[in-house]
Amino acid sequence: MTIEELKALGMDTEQGLTRCMNNEGFYFRLVKMAAQDANFEKLFSSVERGDLEGAFAAAHALKGTTSNLALSPILTPVCEITEMLREKKETDYSALVQVIREEREKLLGICGE
Repeated sequence: MTIEELKALGMDTEQGLTRCMNNEGFYFRLVKMAAQDANFEKLFSSVERGDLEGAFAAAHALKGTTSNLALSPILTPVCEITEMLREKKETDYSALVQVIREEREKLLGICGE
């Protein structure tokens, strides 16, 4: 993983690095951990089962993680689904879940080495 690869995915690496005291190794380690966060699978499965409370808890946790690391392409749809779940909207979340899945897959793609 490189800063250039993260930037190419649309990540706000300057902000993320600032929050990690410009320690690139630390930032990369946290980004890899975030990409593998179990809350992604919890969000996907909870939405699939219609468990809106479980989905909200997972989305809220992901919102914090992706916000702190400035993982913008993931953060934006995660924020949107978090607010919809907070309101317990009975709606089809599949389009947002798909966007989150795709952005996470892109991130995982550059995390493996």
